[in-house]
Amino acid sequence: MPDLSHPPSDLFAREERDHRLVAVLGPTNTGKTHYALERMMAHGTGMIGLPLRLLAREIYDRVVKEKGVNAVALITGEEKIIPRLPAYFICTVEAMPLERRVDFLAVDEIQLCADTERGHVFTDRLLHARGYQETLFMGARTFAPLFKSLFPHAEILFRERLSQLKYAGPKKLTRLPPRTAIVAFSTEQVYAIAELIRRQRGGAAVVMGSLSPKTRNAQVDLFQRGEVDFLVATDAIGMGLNMDIDHVAFAGLSKFDGKRTRPLTAQEAAQIAGRAGRFKKEGTFGATGDAPEMDEDLVEAIENHRFLSLTAAQWRNHKLDFTSLDHLLKSLTAPSPLPALHLAKEALDEKALRHLAQDEDIALKARNPVSLRILWEVCQLPDFRKVSLDEHLKMVSFLFWSRMRPDGFVPADWFDEQLSHLDRLEGDIDTLSGRLSGVRTLSYIANRTNWLKNADHWRGATRDLEARLSDKLHEALMKRFVDQRTSALLKALNAFETPKPEVTATGEVILEGHTVGQLRGLNFVQSSGETLVEDKALRQAAYRAVTPILKDRLNELSQAPTKTLRLRGPDILWHGAVIGHIEPSDYFNPKVRLDCQVDHPALQQRAGKRLADFVQQLALQQLKPLHRVYQASRDENLPAAVRAVAYQLYENGGIVLRKDDRLTPEERKALRDMGVQANRFVWTLPRLPHNVMQAFGGARDHPQRALSLKGLVAVADHKPVKLKTLAAIDKALSEGQFHKGAVYLKPDALKDIANDRLMLALGFAKAGTHSFGEGDARTGWRTKSAATPKKARPEPEYINPYSPFAVLRAK
Repeated sequence: MPDLSHPPSDLFAREERDHRLVAVLGPTNTGKTHYALERMMAHGTGMIGLPLRLLAREIYDRVVKEKGVNAVALITGEEKIIPRLPAYFICTVEAMPLERRVDFLAVDEIQLCADTERGHVFTDRLLHARGYQETLFMGARTFAPLFKSLFPHAEILFRERLSQLKYAGPKKLTRLPPRTAIVAFSTEQVYAIAELIRRQRGGAAVVMGSLSPKTRNAQVDLFQRGEVDFLVATDAIGMGLNMDIDHVAFAGLSKFDGKRTRPLTAQEAAQIAGRAGRFKKEGTFGATGDAPEMDEDLVEAIENHRFLSLTAAQWRNHKLDFTSLDHLLKSLTAPSPLPALHLAKEALDEKALRHLAQDEDIALKARNPVSLRILWEVCQLPDFRKVSLDEHLKMVSFLFWSRMRPDGFVPADWFDEQLSHLDRLEGDIDTLSGRLSGVRTLSYIANRTNWLKNADHWRGATRDLEARLSDKLHEALMKRFVDQRTSALLKALNAFETPKPEVTATGEVILEGHTVGQLRGLNFVQSSGETLVEDKALRQAAYRAVTPILKDRLNELSQAPTKTLRLRGPDILWHGAVIGHIEPSDYFNPKVRLDCQVDHPALQQRAGKRLADFVQQLALQQLKPLHRVYQASRDENLPAAVRAVAYQLYENGGIVLRKDDRLTPEERKALRDMGVQANRFVWTLPRLPHNVMQAFGGARDHPQRALSLKGLVAVADHKPVKLKTLAAIDKALSEGQFHKGAVYLKPDALKDIANDRLMLALGFAKAGTHSFGEGDARTGWRTKSAATPKKARPEPEYINPYSPFAVLRAK
């Protein structure tokens, strides 16, 4: 194992003989991390440092699948999973246990050594972290000159992106394509965009660096499974989080770096844009929302991976002097040994140390190397809560004094009280996120060596609370930013095999646990969505799912037993649901229209024929009197007058008004033999089923037939009259007293039956009053033909045939 205390130049000279030192450099989507994992698992032992806890957890899960849970350790600031004899260590860069001897060691995103906040940590790993046989640093191509200057004999492997990255121009948020990641640079902006996406596009998953791994994984799963088509994230997405993203949309081109808002560098923008496209699938990027349009230079740099090279790294002395507080502070600001290593700005741990050093009691207490090391350890507590610097310093001070107690442990009752205070699952997103930040602080304390008595118990307690809060936070994010039904439908749409819907006894269709509509006969009636996108998702997913069911029903209908079919007016019902209609047509050669949404001509033709056969059979069975007169109307052996009446009866639905009836007794007998009945007003066909007659569409395009189906008949200029009214008038006239060509009726004979206007319309005229005895005065009625003799037509005047106007008179 090389001596890590040597300066870089001397160190490399010894390492060159002992092991392989390699930098694997290239843009995103070049398989650098995958390559590192393959190299690590080819060795007996290994360690990899990653820039994010989220990414560390992702890599840990991948390695566990390959090597088993007992062979892999996870070490981050807030979480430790360490089996008894681990061979592989997956860590955040800050948490790498460098005292462990491993054959292989790797650090990802090594270009972060130039970062003003965390750069000195990455630089320390670059200079001093080594595997016994092989060391790998993965990062951007811009890191190559700096690496070469520090380690001139090291190996550099350049990797090309597996797919192209193309600029797609600016797009409105509502016009972004599916599988888009929208990158914002503040929590407020992430929330606002996610709200808009929910209203306009159905919902979005949310990913931020502050999320716990469990919440983050649950949100990413929403996107990966296709339950939502959009992901709204902070720039943490640029740090190796692998997802199936087709397009990256920048909601801004500047970020707050802790001190000021500044434009993104081309390298930072490329790191984010590079999340689009996986493996050999091309990706696109562009601006959206209020972000300015990208200038040509920035676009060209991102597309062609051309950036300014790194010339310096942030550095802080790792050989700290714990002989006194002053010496410790001075060692933190020691100058760098090389021009390419720039002294890092004051980090939070150093700032906390300087503030606490001004406390006389603390300064007095920290007077020996042991207490100084304890003070430096507690000062390295990350500020997960981000309430204020003062609050953070109070926490650090409390931890120092706790560690300086005789037993050296943080009080268990205080820790339990803090945990209980956070153990509440109600609240909105910000409240739950705040509690999770508090839990992260407690998890960090519980995972420090010798900070807590019975540390395993408290690690389990914090892990359990983090898991429960993470679940609640995921639920809150889902409730606020995802339309649950639309999400389920999008998942069904994106599934390789369409999920089979459940159809209840009432026809309600349930897909992925959500009611999407109802089956009515051969049609699907979609439920209404709250938004346009929900309506669209409902339409696409539901129809895709129910189409096979409708096809099965259509096929079943083509063989349906007669007992399952019936008529209701012109509608044809099958198992009680309307599935077709009788069109205006001939009674015994009906036209049927199938009411069906399925576009399958062959099935529709067979089902339509089955309905037409059913209607024709029903007509032949139940309209025999009508069929009889129809045949008679075509029988040339019958007198023309009989055929005419028969045809009118057929056309008018079994009712014909008798006008100028001059049929002979033989002709009337021929009609009676067909089953035709008559009174002095109408010819009728009795015993025609009303429901069957109503079913035929001919009733809708023939006025007289439409009346007859309602038991009415048109009488001259009078409104239609009921047949039973005519029958009552006929009976009254039959019971009247005939005298001198008129029928005399008792005064109340036509009461509630007919008025003078109706009698006149029926062709009767009043014949005056005649007394048939004392108190028996009656009103007489006679037909108009009898009351008013026809006038003789006058002879035409003589017209000169040679007159030029003769032709007009002739017309």
